[in-house]
Amino acid sequence: MRHARRNVQRIARFAAIGGLVCGGLMVTNAVASETSDGSNAPSAEARAADTGKKLVSELGTSRTAGSWIDAEGRPVVAVTDEKAAADVRSAGAVAKVVSHPMNDLRSATETLKDAPRVAGTSWSMDYASNQVVVRADNTVSAAEWSRMTKLAESIGKSVRMERMEGTFTPRLNGAAPLFGGTGRCSAGFNVTNGQANFILTAGHCGPTGTTWFSDQQGNQPVGATVSGSFPGGDFSLVQYNPGTALNDADVVAVGNGQGVRITGAADPAVGQKVFRSGSTTGLQSGEVTGLDATVNYPQGTVTGLIETTVCAEPGDSGGPMFANGLALGVTSGGSGDCDDGGTTFFQPVTKALESLGVQLAADPGSGGQAAPSPGNTGGAADNNGAAVPPGTSSTAPGGAALPGGLGPVDSVPEGQTGSVTSALEQIADFRSVGPGLFVIAGSLVALVALRIRSERGRRRYRAEYSQSWG
Repeated sequence: MRHARRNVQRIARFAAIGGLVCGGLMVTNAVASETSDGSNAPSAEARAADTGKKLVSELGTSRTAGSWIDAEGRPVVAVTDEKAAADVRSAGAVAKVVSHPMNDLRSATETLKDAPRVAGTSWSMDYASNQVVVRADNTVSAAEWSRMTKLAESIGKSVRMERMEGTFTPRLNGAAPLFGGTGRCSAGFNVTNGQANFILTAGHCGPTGTTWFSDQQGNQPVGATVSGSFPGGDFSLVQYNPGTALNDADVVAVGNGQGVRITGAADPAVGQKVFRSGSTTGLQSGEVTGLDATVNYPQGTVTGLIETTVCAEPGDSGGPMFANGLALGVTSGGSGDCDDGGTTFFQPVTKALESLGVQLAADPGSGGQAAPSPGNTGGAADNNGAAVPPGTSSTAPGGAALPGGLGPVDSVPEGQTGSVTSALEQIADFRSVGPGLFVIAGSLVALVALRIRSERGRRRYRAEYSQSWG
């Protein structure tokens, strides 16, 4: 009888172990299927950004002061009254009641813009602190700093002053794939107007008429700058030379033979994680810290920029910033480097495309047009250990590519863009893995129960036969 009971226990134990294995496979398959089949679904971060933007638009600039994504990935909206806070919470976002509405912050930036220009300064809206932050680099004199401080005090508590290390400069004159008479830059995104194809890059890289080459010796011409803006904005178009071969213009090279397919353009949100590729420092990542930033470079003032913690160095100018398969910006300038970190500003892609009358070569409305890629002479820069963003191909490209810019990466699978949500995000969605977790939990409970029953059986056995042991 006891042997039969032991056999039943063994069978139950094997069944529980089998349940653990099956539950693990269910979780794995759920995550895998979500990752492969949900490529067209927006990421959790993109959904949070959209929620914040919609709430700000609905409530208006007199009752809100911007939105951002917090450290937990939740949309946060700054509001000025409790009624607006209740509306935000009912929409599933986090509300933060602040003192200054967006109208006040914009008024502060207009006052700063109208003041005499001071090279080496910048300002942007810090939504989390509900202030406009004015920064000055080490080239700003004590007298200029004092004058700007008095101006900030006259505006009120909506402005905060900060001194910083380093110097605000456009990221020019480094080792880069685009060589011109005025310096060296990185290619950004391929764009088209339906008749011709272009490289979208930074405006400070060179004025209209600048001729660009893909080698430092000037033997392999790429094209020439035909239009742009700097200062004011920081974007330009380099038109490809006639007869250049066309292939996979919608892929951004990120180094080591890898590429990310770009499916469209968008504006980022504060708190969003972003990636940048450049020919000097390769692939780097960081976070958006401010929007509508103004930077007073020595060469002139640029407005409407994206402020980030992504590092950059000379030669990275014009390189692409992107996230979730979407083009976000081209590298303008900043301070610091990729050893110690720093601040980098980007020209928003959406504004540049609108101003230039072009669209990304990958856009559905481009009529099949895509920018060609000239011959590659150096390959993309290494990624220096940076994390590879979603949608990156790990296989070497099948053809030529502008280092740090765009080119054919035939191995990037269709649909495998940055919009594919990560496995961690899918695990967070209990509906995808709930059945598997339930099976695992039940199996663990069964194993514990069997262990307890076995121990009790052994104790009864000892009690029953202990007198015969002597």
